[in-house]
Amino acid sequence: MMNDRAAHVRRDSLTVEAGGVVFHVEVSGEGPALLLLHGTGASAHSWHAAAMRLAERFTVIVPDLPGHGRSTRAARETLTLPGMARAIAALVEQLGQRPEIVAGHSAGAAVLIRMALDGLLTPRLIISVNGALLPFQGPAGQFFAPLAKLLMLNPFAPRLFAWSAQDRAKVKRLLDDTGSTLDDSGIDSYAALFRNPAHVAGALAMMANWDLKQLERDLPRLKTRLVLIAASNDRSIAPDYAFRVRDMVPGSRVELVRGLGHLAHEERPDEIAELILRIVESETGH
Repeated sequence: MMNDRAAHVRRDSLTVEAGGVVFHVEVSGEGPALLLLHGTGASAHSWHAAAMRLAERFTVIVPDLPGHGRSTRAARETLTLPGMARAIAALVEQLGQRPEIVAGHSAGAAVLIRMALDGLLTPRLIISVNGALLPFQGPAGQFFAPLAKLLMLNPFAPRLFAWSAQDRAKVKRLLDDTGSTLDDSGIDSYAALFRNPAHVAGALAMMANWDLKQLERDLPRLKTRLVLIAASNDRSIAPDYAFRVRDMVPGSRVELVRGLGHLAHEERPDEIAELILRIVESETGH
């Protein structure tokens, strides 16, 4: 439940053109800038409840990634990991912000780390929530991107997926497979996204162009302080991945949360927001 103070936090919806993308951006609260990025297939909505709590302390900036939600798609190179990092950097510059604290869920965490490695952003702290930071192993790693590329060759694939999303039960099963249990509002939000062929096409294009091998090689030279939140019930990215990244990045650490899945920040937004605030205080003293 959102407290009365959070319920009255200022919240604006912006349209900003930057890096060849027309971004939809949610901005809420006042104070130091905090940039939040969502993962593949989601949108700014996934951070909404947590952002309201965080906006009591920060100016929270939550964009829809290129091709997702209400942000437009751009050239193919923008949908690669380095390309998306450059597009988000252009957005932050256009907004006139220099966030010292950034947090990303799943693929959003990879974008933030790529930005820091490439000197596109100089935060004091990166918080990864169930971050997709390493190449998938086994069959998933072998077929994930090729399957997305194959689907992208079929111009009808996004519409077929959007048509199948009319069945709310299918959407619920897809979300349940992440290890998370969302309420009716959360399921309805994803159902609306998945019924949008443009959003589906953007997510497929991102997956088809995603390559984490270079990020894996570069992780040991990350200088920014990194804290990895891992959920014990995550069926999309096993918690072990966070511990593997911790062992690769000097000075990083893991916060394990129990009983939550891949969409932990949507299952219990207040709990994850409070954890982020505690991490910020312990790592920066603020």
